[in-house]
Amino acid sequence: MADVITRHSALPAMSSLPWAVAGRKYAVEAIGAFFLVFTVTASVLSHSVFTPLAAGAVLMVMIYAGGHISGGHYNPAVTMAALVRGRIGWTQAAGYWVAQLVAGLVAGFVARAIVDPLPASTPHPAGHALTAATISELLFTFALCYVVLNVATSKDQPGNAFFGLAIGFTVAAGAFAVGGISGGVFNPAVALGTTAVGLFAWTTFWFYVVAQLVAGAAAGLVFRVLNPDDK
Repeated sequence: MADVITRHSALPAMSSLPWAVAGRKYAVEAIGAFFLVFTVTASVLSHSVFTPLAAGAVLMVMIYAGGHISGGHYNPAVTMAALVRGRIGWTQAAGYWVAQLVAGLVAGFVARAIVDPLPASTPHPAGHALTAATISELLFTFALCYVVLNVATSKDQPGNAFFGLAIGFTVAAGAFAVGGISGGVFNPAVALGTTAVGLFAWTTFWFYVVAQLVAGAAAGLVFRVLNPDDK
């Protein structure tokens, strides 16, 4: 009997296998991204005046729900920031990006299927309006990623209980501040889901995604400069 116990205890638990651990992380990222994009898209399609609060709140609760498993990114720009910061590697980042974007696309179509919005034309900003929207997305996506890195990955704030609240309120603040300018997206997965159902033009989508990913990379670099000993 002792021999059986010894041999069985030497086998890795199913949850400790590398592919199982990775699968759990990708599943959590997909779930969180889905509910974030679904909430934003459904709120916009139903013309809710509380969209900024809804976006911040759902992001907060999903971070608290899944942060201990995947880190609670739910946003390709945040994943970019974590990659540049050195928190994750390229393989994990690629898996997160696929999970987030696919979940965002599905969420957009699910929201569109269940909400009966009033007919509306897709906005096509150009010139100063597009420039203002792109800069707004760049600034607040940077703010979001900067906050995430400092409250959720810094060794100076281990085990704090406010990280989800801080991140959720950053999104809400940004949406209130520049929602009328850019839509308050700050997330390529949200951009994909909302663009796919006609809330944004595809030309706008590409400007937003580039600005958001650049902002995420910039936040990662700034964190490394300001925290040189936090590897």
